[in-house]
Amino acid sequence: MSDLLGRRIEAKREDLVALTQDLVRIPTVNPPGEAYRPCAEFIGRRLSQCGFEVSYHRAEGEIGDSDRYPRTNVVARREGRGPGPCVHFNGHIDVVAPGEGWTLDPFGGEVRNGKIYGRGTCDMKGGLAAAVVAVEALLEEVPDLPGALEISGTVDEESGGFGGVAYLARKGFFSKPRVDHVIIPEPLNVDRVCLGHRGVWWAEIETKGHIAHGSMPFLGDCAVRHMGAFLSRLESELYPKLAAKRTEMPVVPEGARQSTLNINSLHGGLQEGHDGLPAPLVPDSCRMVIDRRFLIEESLEVVKQEVVGILEAMREDRERFDYSIKDLMEVHPLMTDADMPVVRSVSAEIEKVLGRPAQHIVSPGTYDQKHVTRIGHLKDCIAYGPGILDLAHQPDEFIVIDDMVASAKVMAGAARTLLTGAHA
Repeated sequence: MSDLLGRRIEAKREDLVALTQDLVRIPTVNPPGEAYRPCAEFIGRRLSQCGFEVSYHRAEGEIGDSDRYPRTNVVARREGRGPGPCVHFNGHIDVVAPGEGWTLDPFGGEVRNGKIYGRGTCDMKGGLAAAVVAVEALLEEVPDLPGALEISGTVDEESGGFGGVAYLARKGFFSKPRVDHVIIPEPLNVDRVCLGHRGVWWAEIETKGHIAHGSMPFLGDCAVRHMGAFLSRLESELYPKLAAKRTEMPVVPEGARQSTLNINSLHGGLQEGHDGLPAPLVPDSCRMVIDRRFLIEESLEVVKQEVVGILEAMREDRERFDYSIKDLMEVHPLMTDADMPVVRSVSAEIEKVLGRPAQHIVSPGTYDQKHVTRIGHLKDCIAYGPGILDLAHQPDEFIVIDDMVASAKVMAGAARTLLTGAHA
């Protein structure tokens, strides 16, 4: 990071704050996928003003896409003054629902004590804003850069990224020769380079029963009781095994260095009427969604068999037990090699800007790097951005303004190094 480039970014501090506020005030809540196109067009207008060629790409036919909630992505590209590589900054524009417990307007973008508050400030509109300002400052300082710079605002990362990065990756937007290096400014803390993530298997399990009158449950077969028995087996058999599995991946926080299983949802029985009174029925179906996060040392086949094995054993030893299981999502663990150019350049800039060595980490959850690597076959991809990981999806989510400025300096310096091959 040159002193001139750093000072230029410092001078854009208020602009960076205002851009973050503007993005947060567009409530791109997913699900269902609100305000995607207005947000994409806002980003496109901003980037077109500094010479980017802007295009919009709706993921028609993908999960969730509809005329009411179109999955609209924006991609902006600026060609340099000569041949060279392309550095791409990708940020997702969708945010999770605000939920309860806020003391401030979740879409107000209020500034207090050096922080911006609002849903998506941390995850990850603050990071996207920092990338935009970093690129703008870099182009102002060094207008004759070789190669190309790209910035994309993509959708649906919070629900798997299938209408966003996955869709664009299948169209060639994250593959060579178009793109060489990808930085995703997810909130992994300002001094960390995130090399990848654990794997994930989402599945829906249904236990089955027989309907009957609730006053005579002995004439039916309660699917909820069957699910309760399965949950008990998970507690006694599977959870202790998962707690004993450890990884050499540098996953943060420490608790995520083991295998984990979360019960995402549980639904059983029927509810009738507007007054919320339950139906007097023995439930013949109970459905549960599980979220299994696994390690690079584990195979997906074994991960699945651990659950299916319990279900099959229950089919043998529990009277009238029956079930079905459906895969919802499968993502294998991945980790970028620490010697890749994007890792080395960002790590070097972190040390220059912050005065301390970069930490190399792995995320506990997946993000869109999975699609860049698996579909785009592009290995030189990391996550790096401002924001405190533990604040993502929390009430009163915020981002520290100083961290956004520092990360913009890191991203600008790293992009310059990657494009020119020379440290600024």
